[in-house]
Amino acid sequence: MKAVVLDRFGGPDALMVRDVSIPSIGDNEVLIQVQYAGIGQWDIFEREGGYDEMLGLHSKFPYILGSEGSGTIYAKGKNVESLAIGDKVYAPGFLNPKGGFYAEFVAIDSNYVSKIPESITLKEASVISGVGLTALRGLEDVLELNKDESIMILGASGGVGHLAVQLAKNMGARVFAIASGEDGVAMLKKLGVCTVVDGNRDDVLSAGRKFTPEGFDTALFTAGGELVNSIVQCVRKGGRIAYPNGIYPIPETKSDISLTGYNGEPEPEIIKRLNNWISSGKLKVHIDEVFLLEDAYKAHLALINHYVGKLCLKVNDL
Repeated sequence: MKAVVLDRFGGPDALMVRDVSIPSIGDNEVLIQVQYAGIGQWDIFEREGGYDEMLGLHSKFPYILGSEGSGTIYAKGKNVESLAIGDKVYAPGFLNPKGGFYAEFVAIDSNYVSKIPESITLKEASVISGVGLTALRGLEDVLELNKDESIMILGASGGVGHLAVQLAKNMGARVFAIASGEDGVAMLKKLGVCTVVDGNRDDVLSAGRKFTPEGFDTALFTAGGELVNSIVQCVRKGGRIAYPNGIYPIPETKSDISLTGYNGEPEPEIIKRLNNWISSGKLKVHIDEVFLLEDAYKAHLALINHYVGKLCLKVNDL
């Protein structure tokens, strides 16, 4: 099969396209013929060997990136009953031991694989799981967001952020979204988010205080940058702040505000919850640009430039 591989950890120039063996599957795994692969900010850290060093993985090469994607079930293990050959599916596969989705085929534990709901396309499904799980974990499990609570979401036009604002809105919260750039503001308004400010140009502190003079009940920081420590003061005493691990700088808060970093780990229970949200038709994912598999190098350069929503690789024509 054709795949984007690493023979060493490094920069975008370490990504090489070549033929490698199709992975074998175990009794509880499926083989997916990949059509689209999601591209995430965390792919940079993985490409550079950050996770390998941090977790002591001692990864073997060639190494294939790609922590989420979509396609068609091509083969399945003897214990897999919930999925059939030919099913259109999507899955998160963070640090998948048999290789990621930057390839024509991926072998993955069937517990992580879901049939694609009718509410989204195969392309959209490929990019929604990683960011969707991270957003859902932060809102439901960490912040325990309640109806009518106010929430400030920083990085709202990014991958995790633009899913988080939709989830929070549908949970009945009062959402104050901080986007990046005019295109980010426009995208969020198109998604139905009423209160959006441009973190690059607007007076965020003033707008936040106007939105909720008593201070925000909660905040989700899905991006870092200069704004982080200044907008913490918009959160009320007894408020709650959450951020996915990897956001930098980590917000500095007073002792009367809870601050929790977390991981968006893919587990069957939260995957099912996210799938239910997607099936409801209340979540839409925005794809800013689609790259061919052969252009993975260009895609990784795009990761460090400005974009809104998500980036995607087209792997196969099915």
